[in-house]
This record gives sequence, C-alpha cells and structure tokens, in this order.
Amino acid sequence: MDIDESRLISPELEDLGEERLENSLRPKTLDEYIGQTKVKENMKVYIEAAKKREEPLDHILLYGPPGLGKTTLANIISNEMNSNIKITSGPAIEKPGDLAALLTNLAEFDVLFIDEIHRLNKSVEEILYPALEDYTLDIIIGKGPSARSIRLDLPKFTLIGATTKAGSLATPLRDRFGIIHRLEMYEPKDLATIVKRSAKILEIEIDEQSTEEIARRSRGTPRIANRLLKRVRDYALVLGDGNINLKITKHALNKLEIDEMGLDETDRKLLETMITKYAGRPVGIETLATTIGEDAETIEDVYEPYLVQIGFLARTLRGRVPMPPAYQHLGFEWKE
Repeated sequence: MDIDESRLISPELEDLGEERLENSLRPKTLDEYIGQTKVKENMKVYIEAAKKREEPLDHILLYGPPGLGKTTLANIISNEMNSNIKITSGPAIEKPGDLAALLTNLAEFDVLFIDEIHRLNKSVEEILYPALEDYTLDIIIGKGPSARSIRLDLPKFTLIGATTKAGSLATPLRDRFGIIHRLEMYEPKDLATIVKRSAKILEIEIDEQSTEEIARRSRGTPRIANRLLKRVRDYALVLGDGNINLKITKHALNKLEIDEMGLDETDRKLLETMITKYAGRPVGIETLATTIGEDAETIEDVYEPYLVQIGFLARTLRGRVPMPPAYQHLGFEWKE
C-alpha cells in the first residue's frame, strides 16, 4: 500500500528519525502505558498467570488503525515477561528460510513480533502453523527425489502479530492466536496525558491549554500527537522563547493546515468532493479514489477510519456518504 509519507497527519511512521524519536518516547511497562484500559487490564492478568504457571504467553494478535501503539505494547509485553523480543514485518519474511532463521534463533519464552502479519507470504504462513501449535519446524532439505523432510524442535515462544486488517488474515492463522485485542482510537484526555509525558521527556515547556489543543487535533492517534508536538516546538523556538503556549500552538497548527477537528487538506478535499461533485449521494470507493487522485486502499486504511469515527462519513452498501456534521464543519448547507 502506498501511503503519502509527507502527509503530516498520516498515522504511518515518516522516516528513521521519527522512528528513533518514537522509540525514545515509548513507555516500558503496562503501568506507564496510557489509554487502551481494557486491553491493559486483560494483559496484566494474562502475564501474571503465565508467570505463575512458568509458561510462555499465548500467541497474541493486536489489530486496529496504525499509530495506536501495537509495537509499543509488544515491547511492553516482552519487558513484563522478562524476555527478549525480535521485531520484523510480514513483507520482510520473503521465503520459508527467512522465518526458519528467525525461529531457530529464539530462546525459551522469547517474543517474536511480526508487524503487518496479514502480508505474510502463503508458503511462509504454512510453516508457521506447526511452529505456533507444536513448537516444531518442518524443513525440506534438497530437491526432487532426494529431498527429505526434517523436524526441528523450537523453544517455547510467543508470537505477537500486528495488523491494520484483521479481516485479511487467513482463518487458520487467526485461529492460532489465543489472545486477540483490538486497539481503539484514543480519547482527547488520554492524548493530552501522552503529550504532557512526551513534552517532559523532550524537555519542552508546554501549558495545559496547548496540550489539550494538540490532543484535540491528533485524530485519536498518539503517533500524530507526538509528531504535532514536535512541529509546534519548532514554531515556539523560532517565533517565541521555546516555551509552548496556546497562541503559538494555534498559529503553528493553522499554518500546517490542520483544523479544529484534526482534518488536513486531503480530508477536506475528500469530503468536499463528495458534497459538491456527487451532491452527497453514495459514491463508490474506486470512483472517489479516481476523482481525488488517491489510492483506494489508502483512503480506506488511512483517511476513512477517523472520518467515520467522528461521524463525518458513513460506509453504506451503495457507497460512501458524507454526514450532516461534515456539511456543517465545511460550511455547506445540509439538505435532506
């Protein structure tokens, strides 16, 4: 999936620099982890029970929109279990040998984290099944008539899979996860707490109103909140004394064309196209993508979840429909 990495409020990581920054801001324990209360409470029980039984955790599937903390949670789980974590992604495991190398290098109770697990190659997926179920690995050595199969015993490990598309996972793979959790979009109050915590780590002076303003415009996503904090910090350094106040925050976010609801130019273009060109009638995703010059998958995965969550957009069987709050926000008159 091609995602516009230059888009400030894309929930995807922008570059290695941002990844390093995000790593420095990540909480290390469940107690430090802000938000996702249900997931956190359940994981505390599962981890405590696994430790008492002296067994590895069941395999875990985390799903939900990008930027909500799936990788962070995987690192925390590993830390709470006092185990090591190896991190990879579905597209990076190109052939069965790549997966075999990862699995045979794991130690007892280690965590293997596979991001974008829905993009695993079919041949890789199939050798993963016995590894997850029986902690064994079947490897074919040689080719043709002389080929033979050997079975290797693996250490007891925990697989944590992360995906933005749980529906794209093959049923046999999904069924092998004992723990499945959906991460939800964050409430503004939790995002404000995250902004405060990040500001403290980055040694940025920020007032209460500014943390709330950044939180409100962060589309329910911690990664975007941290990114906006960093951008506002730049404006505070150049236009002020480096301390962030509400005036600087509003000025910076307005300059970045992120409005009061966290919508950027692309969001507004999407909604305006539906309202003006299609008169608010249902429009198919492919038609919409062609009209605004975007990839249909990107619209579905990146733009739509937030617009649906705030009630600006509805997905219907006949297509996408803009809702009354979208008309009001963009200054159009709603007609029944």
